[in-house]
Amino acid sequence: MRVKIAIGLITALAFAPTVAAKGNAHHWQTSPHHLSALVGTTYTEECGNAFTLGIDYEYRISDFLGLGFVAEYAFEDLDAYTYLLVADFHITNHFIAQIGPGVEFHGSHKMEVARLGFLYEFEMSGITVSPQLHYDYHRNHESAVVAGLAIGMSF
Repeated sequence: MRVKIAIGLITALAFAPTVAAKGNAHHWQTSPHHLSALVGTTYTEECGNAFTLGIDYEYRISDFLGLGFVAEYAFEDLDAYTYLLVADFHITNHFIAQIGPGVEFHGSHKMEVARLGFLYEFEMSGITVSPQLHYDYHRNHESAVVAGLAIGMSF
């Protein structure tokens, strides 16, 4: 059931209409730095859903590419810290694919993680709002799905 919901969200984000008015500058054109805060949930089959908070920093290199990092903490039974170096591929002005390697800590256990995610970024008065859906692959461990809403700004 959750996999169907995740596939539905990815499909909706991928095919959502892009409204881009010519002549309006996107936030990155005035400043390449973007910082956002995420509120969401992390789901694993073993632990279920865990409330998640995170931050995401991106340095925009071009219309298509941004590089940055993600730091997240999943509360409750999961109790996991995740740190990732990511590349953001701006497929359109709003639709972004995110991929990158990282490390995750569960107590004293450390494991490698690889993220593939999608977000759809809306911009209003210099503030960005983006629903997000990510798949975190852990080799030899249970993978996770992170879904949430991020609010950010350029500086």
